[in-house]
Formats: sequence, structure tokens, C-alpha cells
Amino acid sequence: MTFLKPLKSLSDYQAGFLRADFPAGLSVFLVALPLCLGIALASGAPLFSGLVAGIIGGIIVGFLSGSEVSVSGPAAGLAVIVADNIRQLGSFEAFLLAVALAGVIQLVLGVLRAGRFSGYFPDSVIKGMLVAIGVVIVLKQIPHALGRDNDYEGEFAFQQLADGENTISEIYRAIETASIGAVMISLVSFIILIGWEKIGGRGFNFVRLLPGALLAVVAGVLLNEAFRVYAPAWYLGDSAHQHMVQIPQIKAGASVFSIFDFPDLSQFSNPRIYLTALTIAIVASLETLLNLEAADRLDPLRRVSSPDQELVAQGLGNLVSGLVGGLPVTSVVVRTSANIYGGTRTRVSAIIHGVLLALAVFLTAPLLNRIPLACLAAVLIMVGYKLAKPAVFRAIYRQGFNQFVPFMVTVLGIVFTDLLTGIGIGLVVGIFFVLYTNNQKAFIVVRDGQHVLIKFIKDIYFIHKPQIKEALRSLQPGDSVIVDGHRATFIDTDVQTMLKEFRETARSQKISYEISSVTPNKSTNQKYARSRKTALGQQSLGTGTAGA
Repeated sequence: MTFLKPLKSLSDYQAGFLRADFPAGLSVFLVALPLCLGIALASGAPLFSGLVAGIIGGIIVGFLSGSEVSVSGPAAGLAVIVADNIRQLGSFEAFLLAVALAGVIQLVLGVLRAGRFSGYFPDSVIKGMLVAIGVVIVLKQIPHALGRDNDYEGEFAFQQLADGENTISEIYRAIETASIGAVMISLVSFIILIGWEKIGGRGFNFVRLLPGALLAVVAGVLLNEAFRVYAPAWYLGDSAHQHMVQIPQIKAGASVFSIFDFPDLSQFSNPRIYLTALTIAIVASLETLLNLEAADRLDPLRRVSSPDQELVAQGLGNLVSGLVGGLPVTSVVVRTSANIYGGTRTRVSAIIHGVLLALAVFLTAPLLNRIPLACLAAVLIMVGYKLAKPAVFRAIYRQGFNQFVPFMVTVLGIVFTDLLTGIGIGLVVGIFFVLYTNNQKAFIVVRDGQHVLIKFIKDIYFIHKPQIKEALRSLQPGDSVIVDGHRATFIDTDVQTMLKEFRETARSQKISYEISSVTPNKSTNQKYARSRKTALGQQSLGTGTAGA
């Protein structure tokens, strides 16, 4: 398995760790913590299962990932699938067996190099997905910034299952019921985040070692504690309240292993298990490959990730997650974006975020439960804004109608439905525009009196048949026609058949008709001709050199 390349050596990663990766990993940890808990809640699974998936996604998948910047963990896009299948299988333990089997399927997909299919996603759809995620993050975090936490962290669907609202109506309700304490914490967090970023832009190196997200969180905790003493009406509460991070704590005297759930191996005979595993494997792989394409576009170093290696890493991650009680893991956009904008340079930041999640579960839960969600909402809103800056819309608009329309359809589809549905809509529209673009100017028709030249100027596919047929239908009796295909390296068999069949029509209509360079094995013949020409040229060059 030569494409499976984990960390090279510690020395290869020390520089990135010291200068950029630790602050980035810390920022991702702060973002991932409420998301892991919220997605577990949305999935109808134990809260610890979200944290377990986050730990595995950070440490195991991070170590083996095909990307230096991607971050994995439980995904909001799988929440509905998880909840439905837990209910249908009858227990969370049975579902865990399906997760482990899904990991095995992903391993097989990686070994078979199925990751290559990620290259078929139109660029406009990938960009639309990134911008849409940014818009959704901003819209979904506004209520949390205002102190309304009825909807759980991590739900990105337009229609909210938690409280029956939708994204827009939730913002309206949040404005109506805004908490002064939450608003104050959010504003202070925004000031710190923006100010810290401006200081960093002026060349102060110490800013890179201390992420603004950490300062915002510390300020939020201190401000909330000050409210408790000096302004109780503004106090957001403690870990028992919905406005705060709520990490489940291990009961006193209980074993560490008591927090883990294990798969029900007796369910191997249940055919529903295998259908569930296949569903998880396909959806998780699709989301991972899409995010990997997006991560490569955001990566400031423009590295190219290995999708096959990523599928293997995700497969191992899901296998382990299923065996120890975690939710399915995928590469996820929100944490990956936070990682990149946090200044990461290597995969060490993803591993650090996983280690910090583990410490949060076992050592620091009481302390972290004092973090108000309002300050974390400010951190996420900043990430969302960077993904969906107005400049991005202007840049895509300048690329032309065929790029802008699929881009906007993807953005609107994701914002007003959910991630996977929106991507599906955008993909259909994107493929339509790809076909439409390729269908344009594939050939030209030049007429000089009754002399007509139909010249192919690029490869010809079946989608060009209607236009070519229309050009042939427009020919008049007495015309002298040449169909020239020498500039096309490929001509679809259907088109070749149609051109040859038109000979009979041309004869009956007194049209002089000639076909040039349109053969059944055109691409093969041209490749052979080019290789032969190159070989003869090299032979002549060699003879000349010898003579000299």
C-alpha cells in the first residue's frame, strides 16, 4: 500500500509545530468541542460518541490523512442518517457495528483507488460549497451570539429539527429574545478577534503563538464570571445551562472505560446492518472527497492531497470509531477552514486538536464547561466570513455566466436545504453547464457560394449531434461539401455513423459530399501517427549527430 504515507519523521514537522500548528490546533479544538457535542445530540447518540469521533478523527485520521490541512470528526451531514438508522436497528450498539463495517468498505475503496472520482466535481460547485458553508456558519451562529441556544451547535440544515424553526426564523426569534450578557460577550470576542488579526498583520510574531480564538474564549469566561458577581441578570449560567459548553463528566469512582460503548457483534446476521454500513460509507466518502477538494483550494501552500490515502485513513478511523463507541467520521469543512485560517502548516494541528479533545474528556471538563457558547459563536462567525467574503462572489462573477450560475445554485441550495442536497443540486446544474460549454464552438461552417466547409475544431461527442445534424440539414442541392475532422483527436461513434449515413442523403439531393479524417479509430490512428513522427524525427536527429 505505497500510497499510505503517515508522518515522515518528527524533524519534518517541528518547525510547523512550533510556529503555526499548535495555535491552529488549539483554535480547531475550541471550534470542534461544541460541534462534536451538538452533532451527537442531533444524531440521537450519547454525547460522548461525538467526542470519541472527534478524538479519533484528530489523532488517527490526522496521522494517516492524505492532506496536511484537512481535519476530520463527526459530520452534521450524517446526523439525520445516524438518527434514522439507530432507530431502525433498535440500538446504538448495533449501529456501531455498521460504522465499523463502513470503515472496512472505505478501506477497500481506498485500496481500489476510488478517490480519483473526486476530480470530476466541477470547480464552480466546490467553490459554491465553501462559500455556502461560510454563509450557513454565519447565519447559524447569530442566534448563539445573541444568547438563543434552542438549536444545537452543528446543525446546518435550513429546517431545524431541534425547535421547529428554520435558519431565518431562528435569527428573528434570537433578536426578539437577545440576552444582554451574550451580546456583550460576543462583541468583546469580535473586538479581540479582529484586533488580534490586525496586530498579526503588522508583523508581530508573538501573535502566531497565541491564537485570537483562545483570547476570545478566555475573555468570554472571565466576563461571564464577572457578570455572576456584579450583574447577575446578565450571567449566562454554568455547565447546567444551555448557553454553556456541556461536556459530560465521568462519574466519581467509575472506570474510564465506562464512557465507551461497544458494537453488538450478534448483529452480524442482520441484513439491515450491511445496508446501513454501505450508506454510511458512500455518504461519508462523498463528503470527505468534496471537502478534500475544498481544502486544497484553501491551502495557502497549494498542496495536492491524495484522495485514495484519505479514503484509507477515513476507513481506519471509522473502523476504530465503530469499535469504541464513536460516531462516523468524515473530513469536515468547518474544522478544516478553522484550521487553515488558524495558520496551520502541517497535519500536526489536526493531531493536536484530537489530543486536546481527549484531555477535555478526561481532565478538564469542569473548566471547559464554563465557556459560553456566545464567544465560540464569534470565533465561528469570523471563520464563516472568511469563507464567504463579498470579494469571492465578485471574483466568480467575473469568470462568466457558466461559472457563476452553478456557483450561486450551489450556494442557495446548501443554504436553503442542507449540505448534501445542495451539493447534489449544484452538481446537476454544474454538469449541465459543463456540457453546455463543451457543446459550444465545437465546429465551424464556412460557406463560399456553393462551397461549404464543416470543420471540427475540437473533440466531438454525442452532445454535438443535434448541431451537426442541423448544419447538414441546411445544405442545398448543388453544394460542394467537405467535412474536415483532422483537428479533432476524438470523434464519437454516433457522430461518425451519422456523417457516413448522410452520404445517401447527399447523393439523392445532388450534393457533392466528402469526409476527411473521420475514421472509426481516429484517436488511436492519430496517436500512432504522432508517435511514429516523433520516432522518425529522433532517428533523423540521431543520424545527423553521428555524421557530425
